[in-house]
Amino acid sequence: MARKRFTPEQIIAILREADAGDAKEVIRKHNITDTTFYRWRRMYGGMQTSEVQRVRQLEKENSQLKQLAGDQALAIQVMKEELKKRGWI
Repeated sequence: MARKRFTPEQIIAILREADAGDAKEVIRKHNITDTTFYRWRRMYGGMQTSEVQRVRQLEKENSQLKQLAGDQALAIQVMKEELKKRGWI
């Protein structure tokens, strides 16, 4: 898997630079492809740096909650199996 070359904050700065000037020149300056630039524009187009940080925080929290829900579902399943073994269900 390829490593990420740019952080979201850097991407937003590159997009702001392109908004202020020529997009083709910015693409060439930062050595990125047209496809990458337009994908970034689609993903980060109207965002500010603080919004990206908030989205990153929410994604982290969401993954933690999903992990917690999965752990709880597994615990419930184990308890049900144990109750069935003992004949209580």
